[in-house]
Amino acid sequence: MILEFFSVTDTGRARRNNEDSVALDEAGRIAVLADGMGGYNAGEVASGMASERVKSELGQRLKASGATPTEAEIKTALLDAVDSANREVFDAAMSHPEYAGMGTTLVVALYRGDRLWLGHIGDSRGYRFRNGHLEQLTRDHSLLQEQIDAGLITAEQAAYSMHKNLVTRAVGVDELVDLEIHDYPVEPGDLLLMCSDGLSDMLTDEQIEQLLRTNDSLPAAGAMLVQAANAAGGRDNIAVILARAKPGTRDFAKSWWSFWR
Repeated sequence: MILEFFSVTDTGRARRNNEDSVALDEAGRIAVLADGMGGYNAGEVASGMASERVKSELGQRLKASGATPTEAEIKTALLDAVDSANREVFDAAMSHPEYAGMGTTLVVALYRGDRLWLGHIGDSRGYRFRNGHLEQLTRDHSLLQEQIDAGLITAEQAAYSMHKNLVTRAVGVDELVDLEIHDYPVEPGDLLLMCSDGLSDMLTDEQIEQLLRTNDSLPAAGAMLVQAANAAGGRDNIAVILARAKPGTRDFAKSWWSFWR
């Protein structure tokens, strides 16, 4: 299998600046998406710092692990890269008054062998689209999700909540950060969708699924997702990363190793 990537960000209809950030290392099979928060310009500073640091650190650490890193090495690389990004954002917030309180959500995808490793913090999401069906792989680190889990509100009631954007974890707001990591088998044709809440708050999973069913081209699918989110109100910045596993003759590990040699 080979991988095909596409990414897009959009300011949306209600915001003047874009605090969402994406970073791709296609040869290294790494994708990072971040949704910043903070005062004037601080959110975009936080998300840009975090996405670029995670991408570069993760690539360097996995390169040092050799051609076929173990599961433990992959997890350690993910944790260390995100910890490094957290320290950078936290230190910048502490050192510059104009950045005080800034932070960012984060979702990072890493493909190795026939598996997808997905780590996240906050409410930016990762979905898998397989055989026409969309499945949310990440679980929001948010007050709203905690209320749903506790049975205080239903998922239907959550759609109309005033507290959608209150996250319980974020990069850069504390000295330590807790990255949630899971791994999944990859099948030919699998499509990974990573997005900020500017997409998932505007569209239902069913609407996203239908758009992915009707657009086989990744650029077309990405453009339609952004267009639909804006048509639904565009109340926040929108960020989308799409990654598809395509049938082919090239081996995942061999192609990755030849890149780093």
